[in-house]
Amino acid sequence: MTEGTTSAAAEGADTLTRLEQEGEIAADYLEGLLDIADLDGDIDMDVEADRASVSIISDTGSRDLQKLVGRDGEVLEALQELTRLAVHRETGDRSRLMLDIAGYRAKKRAELSELGAKAAAEVKSTGEPVKLKPMTPFERKVVHDAVKAAGLRSESEGEEPQRFVVVLPA
Repeated sequence: MTEGTTSAAAEGADTLTRLEQEGEIAADYLEGLLDIADLDGDIDMDVEADRASVSIISDTGSRDLQKLVGRDGEVLEALQELTRLAVHRETGDRSRLMLDIAGYRAKKRAELSELGAKAAAEVKSTGEPVKLKPMTPFERKVVHDAVKAAGLRSESEGEEPQRFVVVLPA
């Protein structure tokens, strides 16, 4: 191995270790939250796409965790930000951690991927741009990825919280 290859491998290992540490800090924070709220849930940690990913799941299929998702994932988004702040407080670094509760985000990702694919198909057939409804940054990212996978391009327009995706012809 060359010095550059060794350095890149060490940097990758350092990044993985840092992301695993973020996941551990987040898991501890969320376990405390679950205890305070008297909710049952198991914490699952992973590293996906260069970011820590933490999920709260329930073996019992309890609807209690839905309280932590809220209407349209609003509570989930707030908890994700609080968890990122807890990680930041411990590490001093900004976190891009993703939080999922009761599979909400995974289900939403599948729905949004389908929406992006359908919008791309419509643009391909009509040749006209398609504007989608306002979305959160997470939702827009998933749609952008689906449009790109379909071979088209997309842009975000507007100001938060009314920012939306426009799917454009090739």
